[in-house]
Amino acid sequence: MKDLTSRLTFAAPSRRQFIVGAGTVLAGAALSAPAIAQSSEVTIISNIGDAGQRGVLQKIADAFSKESGTKVTINNMDHEAHKTAIRSYLVVGAPDVCFWFSGNRMKAFVKRGLFDDISDLFEKEGYQKPLGQTAGAVTVDGKQYGLPLAGLLWGMFYRKDVFAEKGWTPPQTMDELFALGEKAKSAGMVPVSMGTKEMWPAAGWFDHMNLRINGLDKHLELMDGKMAYTDPALSPVFDKWQEMIKAGMFSPNHTSSGWEQAAAALAQKKAAMMDLGGFIKYGFPADQVNQIGYAPFPEIAPGLARYEDFSLNSVHVPAKAKNKQGARDFLAFFYKPENLGAFIEAESGVPPRNDCPPSNDPLVNAAVQSLKSVAGSAQYYDRDTDPDMAQEGLKAFQEFMVKPERRDQILQRLETTRKRIFKS
Repeated sequence: MKDLTSRLTFAAPSRRQFIVGAGTVLAGAALSAPAIAQSSEVTIISNIGDAGQRGVLQKIADAFSKESGTKVTINNMDHEAHKTAIRSYLVVGAPDVCFWFSGNRMKAFVKRGLFDDISDLFEKEGYQKPLGQTAGAVTVDGKQYGLPLAGLLWGMFYRKDVFAEKGWTPPQTMDELFALGEKAKSAGMVPVSMGTKEMWPAAGWFDHMNLRINGLDKHLELMDGKMAYTDPALSPVFDKWQEMIKAGMFSPNHTSSGWEQAAAALAQKKAAMMDLGGFIKYGFPADQVNQIGYAPFPEIAPGLARYEDFSLNSVHVPAKAKNKQGARDFLAFFYKPENLGAFIEAESGVPPRNDCPPSNDPLVNAAVQSLKSVAGSAQYYDRDTDPDMAQEGLKAFQEFMVKPERRDQILQRLETTRKRIFKS
């Protein structure tokens, strides 16, 4: 964990009980508002896909407007389209506030001078204490360039009722996962549901395999461009992954399905397990969410400490924002523990600050409990490495899952990209 801008050693947050529930905190009069500058408008670009969470953000914005007299305009964008659009609007037509990702995805814009240094807000509001080590996810060279939002712990999800009915238990080792896969296929189910249309789910599988075989330090060396993609240390990762592909462990035609369709297959009892974050619940009918179970990704190298992907989203003030003070005022209001807690609760995220209200979501509580035994964490492949390297990696891992026989050519292509990007 040499680079705290994107990697965390997780200290499980303490969670104190709040008397005021999330439903009442959104009324502006119930809050002691921060000092708010009078200004005409604060514009926000949101990449939030869930309608429920968008609704919570709108309520917070409305409460802020009522309290301050400042108009707040929220422009919602498709999550995937936003990944491309942000590269343009941060340069021309920047909003006052935008949602993004922490770690190296954030750092790439910091290096280009496109995110504002908000260390003044951090100090004024005293965020360091409630955030602890999660502050590192938005810190570059000792300065803060955003506020961390919900954390997502990645792992293996399954239906508790299906496992109970069939007498299955979540696999703790790779051998047990293969054995479960055979049982699932005998029951007419896909062992591991996978949708790689957006490509990043395949990279998530690579993360878990590499963390379980090579550990965190080696994984971070690769993410930082200090290890070759042709390094022999990666051979067992792709050997085991190829073995799983050949064994029919993943969804057929997975390139035609997005993660939501893959999650729906798990919900519909067409698959046994799926590697994802807590937002998997959006693939389930609301009355079946309580059937979702969580288990850590299986052990591969016996005795290796447990490392996980624990990714944090973030919110920022663009360097070219027109109303930087208004943006800070809004963020101070938005980031009050009650408001932030209500916003995060809508997406089953793990709160970044330790004084948010306790969650009503058992998946969040399971993540908090599970994180207590994690030795350290990365974020996610396309957040931990250079964005241009990540784009090539996402394509490569998807291709490998379709044509594993192209492995040597794929890895050589990635190595050529690594040398060009990291100049080594």
